[in-house]
Amino acid sequence: MRLSVQDAAGLLGVSEKTIYRWINRGTLPAYKVSDQYRFNRAELLAWAISRRLNVSEETFVESLGGGPISSLSEAVRAGGIVYRLEGTDKPQVLRHLVDSLRLPVEMDREYLLRLFLARESLGSTAVGEGLAIPQLVYPNALEPAPPVVTLAFLERPVEFEALDGRPVDCLLGLVSPGLRGSCSLLPRIHYALRDPGLRRVLREQASREKTLAELARVESGLREVTS
Repeated sequence: MRLSVQDAAGLLGVSEKTIYRWINRGTLPAYKVSDQYRFNRAELLAWAISRRLNVSEETFVESLGGGPISSLSEAVRAGGIVYRLEGTDKPQVLRHLVDSLRLPVEMDREYLLRLFLARESLGSTAVGEGLAIPQLVYPNALEPAPPVVTLAFLERPVEFEALDGRPVDCLLGLVSPGLRGSCSLLPRIHYALRDPGLRRVLREQASREKTLAELARVESGLREVTS
């Protein structure tokens, strides 16, 4: 869904003037369509959560829509955890990430790489503290498969144009067969990354078992908040 400036202001609980100020600073994810700014609801919510803005729990739950919500820990279990991902710059790292995705062999991985790079051209997916959430929506091609998240620890930190200036050494690559999966998981990833315990586990590049258990713990707390 493409939101207007007025819609974005209402969603985030700020004035339209504040929205324009954030756009001019280059910090708010916005798209210009026919000389009008438009916003993606999931991206706005994820952006707000990552910056600890006072977004209501009701808005968070509403954004996920009806029906079942994919478990983040299950999405990571399905997508896999990769250690020592190679690459000396962003395109190389994303190429190796695409190569590591658990997808059918017939998938056009060169095309997937172009989608990842196209998303990065709209604005870096780095969220600070050495973390980035590269993402793509691949309509129809993967259905009825659920969205997956591939957690990748880099062999060496790579520049990702993060706002805090810190190179990235950990990726959470989100691949969704449709907008529904992306809208469900992206805000949950940002919410989970607010947890100090999970961030510590990611910094330590802990074992698969420990990382998955920590993700389940954080998400269990989220379910208690939103139930």
